[in-house]
Amino acid sequence: MTEHGGWPIGFTGYTGRGGMRADGDDISIVVSDRPTTSAAMFTRSRFAAPSVRLSRRHTAARRFRAVVTLAQNANVATGRRGEENTAEVVRRTAALLGVAEEEVLIGATGVIGRPLPMETIRAHFDALPAPAPAGGAAGAAGGVGGRFTADPEAVARAMMTTDTRPKTHTRTVGPARITAVAKGVGMLEPNMATMLAYLFTDAAVEPEELDRALRAAVDRSFNCLSVDTDTSTSDTVAVLANGAAGPVDPGEFAAALADVCLDLTLQMARDGEGATKLLTVSVDGARDGAQARRVAKAVVNSPLVKTAVHGADPNWGRVLMAVGKNTEETDIDPERVVVRFGDLPVYPEEPEGTLLEEVTALLRRDEVTIRVSLGIADGAATVYGCDLSAGYVRVNADYTS
Repeated sequence: MTEHGGWPIGFTGYTGRGGMRADGDDISIVVSDRPTTSAAMFTRSRFAAPSVRLSRRHTAARRFRAVVTLAQNANVATGRRGEENTAEVVRRTAALLGVAEEEVLIGATGVIGRPLPMETIRAHFDALPAPAPAGGAAGAAGGVGGRFTADPEAVARAMMTTDTRPKTHTRTVGPARITAVAKGVGMLEPNMATMLAYLFTDAAVEPEELDRALRAAVDRSFNCLSVDTDTSTSDTVAVLANGAAGPVDPGEFAAALADVCLDLTLQMARDGEGATKLLTVSVDGARDGAQARRVAKAVVNSPLVKTAVHGADPNWGRVLMAVGKNTEETDIDPERVVVRFGDLPVYPEEPEGTLLEEVTALLRRDEVTIRVSLGIADGAATVYGCDLSAGYVRVNADYTS
């Protein structure tokens, strides 16, 4: 069941300004008032951010209790100084909340190659009161003078860079709730993880079970997302479960977690930089699921396909081009391939007359689905992306200037 609302039992959020963006909050924290079980996945980029490397080390304990995020500055390619600054933010966050440093996950997103503005970040943390001696995280939350928030959207908004809207989703599973916040609209071609996405739940879940559920959910959602084929240096996805609502059925929990991740995936695809349409590509009849995903990604990532979708141009030949450039897939036989826009066939029988008009009308919608059948076996995959407009070029041509 999907519903709107605040945090699961025991979680609260915080937002504040650390001087990384010209205006608005750019530091966010979500914390549990009790110990948790956690799981996380990170980018495979060779230029992984210091935040990723430090959080990856902390992941082994599977007990993240707080997540701190810095927006507008990825703090990547900043050398030892960047590593030291990342560790300091974690240290200050842990001290503020009264938790161990190993219980803090840190995320950072934004411009690559610029050091963090530590003077303003330090001033921000210095202005916050220390937690009550016996209050732990709950004491810290109560002592910040209203800066902690019951609204997940406020945290999601503080995480934004070129996003046009905050991304949140909440679902119930048994007596428990899963609430998620995320950001991401560009530099999106997830590779084992994705953008920044954090899921918080008051369900009681065993560590191994939580890890399996997260990996399965990511594989069917975030790893099926692509806006521009570029893998971020800072991609992080994590789930924290504090058990406050008690145990839930493992299968129902895994399904609910997957649904939340898919919803966030679709939100990110719709909000892709410069996007005007959600583009879904489904491939079936493949040798296996892996082949289906490779072919689907080739279609959803093709600039020529994406621009045709943007212009509502029924140029099905571009889809064939994208399928055909998978040159290592030697079992793809053009004579067995079928292409449809929505449910309307365009290849091998070329649409004409009224059918061509129907295809063009379909492409004018704000959600477009392309279906490819390979006619080999029963492998299938669905991936998500968006059209390519002049807006994408404008956003990224002027990003740092």
